[in-house]
Amino acid sequence: MSFNVAIDGPAGAGKSTIAKKIAKQMGYIYIDTGAMYRAMALYFIQNGINAEESDKISTKCKEADITIQYQEGEQIVLLNGKNVNGLIRTEEVGKMASVSSVNKDVREKLVDLQQKLAATANVIMDGRDIGTCVLPNADVKIYLTASSYIRAKRRYEELMSKGERVEFDMIEKDIIERDHRDMTRELSPLKQAEDAILVDSSNMGIDEVVQKIISLCK
Repeated sequence: MSFNVAIDGPAGAGKSTIAKKIAKQMGYIYIDTGAMYRAMALYFIQNGINAEESDKISTKCKEADITIQYQEGEQIVLLNGKNVNGLIRTEEVGKMASVSSVNKDVREKLVDLQQKLAATANVIMDGRDIGTCVLPNADVKIYLTASSYIRAKRRYEELMSKGERVEFDMIEKDIIERDHRDMTRELSPLKQAEDAILVDSSNMGIDEVVQKIISLCK
């Protein structure tokens, strides 16, 4: 029997960072669903498809093979056999992923892959609709959030540390817009599952959140 942990929450809540640390401590496989959607978005960008072309997105997504592997303890996202780890964390890809992820055909393709991975191993998965749609029978469900100001501050500091010139106000505006888009979309909107435990990380350190969720798993 596999043990599944689902972590949902809005953009910038720290889901991926937290999930990776928990996976490492508990010996679980971390499945970064956001990275899978980003890889799909990158595929559309590389093929000259823009966010408004929903018919092309529906058709083209069927040609994308996206898998996750672990090499020397690092998660590698493969898009049609090529490692795209270094290409999927840009703002352009993030925005395309947010728009294309509402496409029914894109979601069906990726959810099927995610469920197959979870059926065969102890996994921790994070995203927008893991506890509600992807893994509705997960053993532990967490809804991880933080205020839009705190999430924008974290993102601002991350981008500045990479040498990118960004404006805080624009980042917070983007986060608020993305929240609205994710929460109001017709297909699998972002929401707290009825049996999920709310964890607000606004005033918590990373290790504090990690230990809290591990104690809930135990």
